[in-house]
Amino acid sequence: MGLCISSSAHKIQDGHEAPMSFERSEDSNGIQMHGSLYSLEGSKGVNQDSAILYQGYGLEAEAFCGVFDGHGRFGHQVSQLVRSNLPSLLQGQMKALDQQANAVAEDDDSKNHIDRIETESEDSEPSKKFHKWKEAFVSSFKVMDKEIKLQENLDSSCSGTTAVVVIKQGEDLFIANLGDSRAVLGTTRENGIEAIQLTTDLKPALPSEAERIRACDGRVVALKQEPNIQRVWLPHIDLPGLAMSRAFGDFILKDHGIIATPDVSYRRLTSKDQFVVLATDGVSPIGNEM
Repeated sequence: MGLCISSSAHKIQDGHEAPMSFERSEDSNGIQMHGSLYSLEGSKGVNQDSAILYQGYGLEAEAFCGVFDGHGRFGHQVSQLVRSNLPSLLQGQMKALDQQANAVAEDDDSKNHIDRIETESEDSEPSKKFHKWKEAFVSSFKVMDKEIKLQENLDSSCSGTTAVVVIKQGEDLFIANLGDSRAVLGTTRENGIEAIQLTTDLKPALPSEAERIRACDGRVVALKQEPNIQRVWLPHIDLPGLAMSRAFGDFILKDHGIIATPDVSYRRLTSKDQFVVLATDGVSPIGNEM
């Protein structure tokens, strides 16, 4: 499944098994924007994918959008839980960082204040924003994972979800990726639209991911019938065979290298950038026309 995004009306769109919707709006710079959301159930039965578009998100951000690909017996419940709670957790972490920064500023003496101004002048504004969003993403993802584990009526030992989240703030994109869902940018070239992948699929086949997993006594092995798909297994049992290296949930593997720490990145949009697509590996895209 997937969904296409605009950032206009101040509401949340629920993308779980949702029909196509379409909106036309203007961003903060008065630029016309288009967006849609689409989800299609596959042949496996229950659609475990969830998605969200939160327009008018926060005080500064124009849009929060994300897709979450559930897996395991209760993966659909995990993905829905993340979709429903992650936006507010992230917003809470951003507010906490603002309060912390204000407290430090008030307590600084004049010398430290001068040092801080000199340091800030050396950093670009996008760089400062990125570090703040990165810290908020990492903290909120950690809290989200703990909340999943505390759910008494949800067995997430062998169930979980991916997450790819994009925050659009003016011409800045802040991207957090967990697992193997993907964000792709469509940009104009001489011969048409070129697709630029904004995220790295976090799978056990990546050397750095496999190294972390093996250092925690997890096993990275492909099945004979799937020689090209590396999976994560417990040290001495052929379970559960997870095909990604990072995820919410999947607590049976959390002591064996599976983590809920997102890979966070930044992209500055240009006039050539036309849309962003967020999608689970099931295929149908989520896009945000700039």
